[in-house]
Amino acid sequence: MSDGPAARRGPGEPWGGVRPFSIKTKLGALVIIAVLITTGLSMIAVRTQTELRFITVFSMIATLLITQFVAHSLTAPLDEMNAVARSISHGDYTRRVRENRRDELGDLAGTINLMADELEAQDQQRKELVANVSHELRTPIAGLRAVLENVVDGIAEADPETMRTALKQTERLGRLVETLLDLSRLDNGVVPLRMRRFEVWPYLSGVLKEANMVSSARGGMASGSGSHTRTDVHLHLDVSPPELTAHADPERIHQVVANLIDNAIKHSPPHGRVTVKARRGVHQESLVLEVLDEGPGIPKSDWHRVFERFNRGAVRRPHGPGSDGGTGLGLAIARWAVDLHGGRIGVAESERGCRILVTLPGQSSEPS
Repeated sequence: MSDGPAARRGPGEPWGGVRPFSIKTKLGALVIIAVLITTGLSMIAVRTQTELRFITVFSMIATLLITQFVAHSLTAPLDEMNAVARSISHGDYTRRVRENRRDELGDLAGTINLMADELEAQDQQRKELVANVSHELRTPIAGLRAVLENVVDGIAEADPETMRTALKQTERLGRLVETLLDLSRLDNGVVPLRMRRFEVWPYLSGVLKEANMVSSARGGMASGSGSHTRTDVHLHLDVSPPELTAHADPERIHQVVANLIDNAIKHSPPHGRVTVKARRGVHQESLVLEVLDEGPGIPKSDWHRVFERFNRGAVRRPHGPGSDGGTGLGLAIARWAVDLHGGRIGVAESERGCRILVTLPGQSSEPS
């Protein structure tokens, strides 16, 4: 969203709160000037005994010239606004109208620019929504496909345990489809959260188990944010105290942890270690999560860009073997889910590798 004049003024609000040169004033001045010119030329004609027909011709020429000047000053910005409006109707939201007037046309230009800003923001949100949904749907589909292919090829039997794994991925896929329905009811960019209390250890243990299962089963298939066959990375869970509980939306937190683990696995060295830590926050049932890897880390100058969409880092060899680096959406989705909770996510200081720190407020505040 632009923070220029159009974004600061509402529709119909005069520039700077005043409108010293309105169109009505200009048209009134045009009439007065035309009358003064005609009167002045008439007086000159009387004193100089000039024929009236010459005075009439001169008066008409002068009035037409002034009228043409005023008309051009009014129609030129309208032509520009028309061209910008046509571009917007064709899906080009980058063009803007110059706001160099202090009259009704200047207000109209500001309103058109504000409308273009809003449409551009909505179009960007729509594209981000499609990217987020595509990113999140690919992981359970890949895991489900891997399990079913193993059964069809005879590598695995269709025993209850295998079917439970497939059912879990199907349920995950169903929950993501339900998320689409939530996203379709977006209100000012806020998605309704299903907050509840849950035990952190068994919850995170399930997330890590699923990450292990998906990374080992999908082989060379597309993952949630890239393609990798990292079965050599060890995942470690550290929850203190063991009976720790949190108050959040488990489905959204699953998005956060799964994407952070996926990102950490891709950046880990051969036979590396990814650690997920959970600690109690300062408020009731708040939660502090850390995901640490042993990769090359992120330069401090790039910390502010880590969570930007499609950012894949500038490290020379940032990804482990078998990784294509992903699409750069995982961390952006993690930040989106944390922001919904009113929490914070960022890169923290670490002696080795990369350390992502997530703070969830628990019951202390409502998501904004």
